[in-house]
Amino acid sequence: MGRPSWAILAVAFGVSLSVIDGAIANVALPTMARMLGISSANSIWIVNAYQLAIVVSLLSFSALGDVIGYRKIYIGGLGIFIVASLGCTLSDSLATLVTARQGFGAAAITSVNTTLIRLIYPRRHLGRGMGVNATVVAVSSVAGPTLASGILSIATWPWLFAINIPIGLIACLLSYRFLPKNPVRIRGRHFDWRDGLMNALTFGLLIASIEGYSHGLKPSYIGISVILLVVIGTLFVRSQLHKPYPILPFDLLRIPIFSVSVATSVCSFLGQMLAMVALPFYLQQACGYNDVETGLLLT
Repeated sequence: MGRPSWAILAVAFGVSLSVIDGAIANVALPTMARMLGISSANSIWIVNAYQLAIVVSLLSFSALGDVIGYRKIYIGGLGIFIVASLGCTLSDSLATLVTARQGFGAAAITSVNTTLIRLIYPRRHLGRGMGVNATVVAVSSVAGPTLASGILSIATWPWLFAINIPIGLIACLLSYRFLPKNPVRIRGRHFDWRDGLMNALTFGLLIASIEGYSHGLKPSYIGISVILLVVIGTLFVRSQLHKPYPILPFDLLRIPIFSVSVATSVCSFLGQMLAMVALPFYLQQACGYNDVETGLLLT
């Protein structure tokens, strides 16, 4: 194998980790809720905490990679991911599990993995690299529920997260040895922490408003959250429209095929995630299937 092959293998390890970790916990949600003594509604926070961290930090990590290097962001994300997986393995309550179950490492990994593929493959073979990446994501999505059912058939739920540690260490070693560095740097460019903060608050308040409504929060609290969302979101959008290097390039949305593709992708992922979170509860609580059968059915 040449150096590019080892580099793409390093990317594949990291991407598969982030995808599998997002899918593997869904199968075990009913089991974790039962063993931790919490309600089904509260157990959803095990998934929400992971996704929320990704939403509020994904664009910032991507922009930071343009400044300090994609390789550094990727390897740093792997390190955070390994530490978080260890914390999840040692958790014994919902509070500690949600605290450890943060997706900042996964956000760092996924924010730059496509860019790393662009650096690894020559331009004439870029389509091949994107195809490899898409295949890794697809296989990992399918493997997640089956892997979860296999682990739960012989061990308890903390092992769902413990398995990430050795795989993450292998990915770190491969990444440190073979991933390319940034080929060029743009002079005078820096990461704007105010934009990063407004980005996090905008998406965080959006999710918080939806969560507050779904969990029956007082209307006054939801109203305050929505007002803050509108104010901060407006300031964030206006600031991005006049930046030479915006975190979120809204001007791309003026391209019809791009904006339609984004909307289609959002709807597609929304439908998939709704099903993947809700189906384990239905299959186990309403249909009477066990963890192993649920994982195989989801696959």
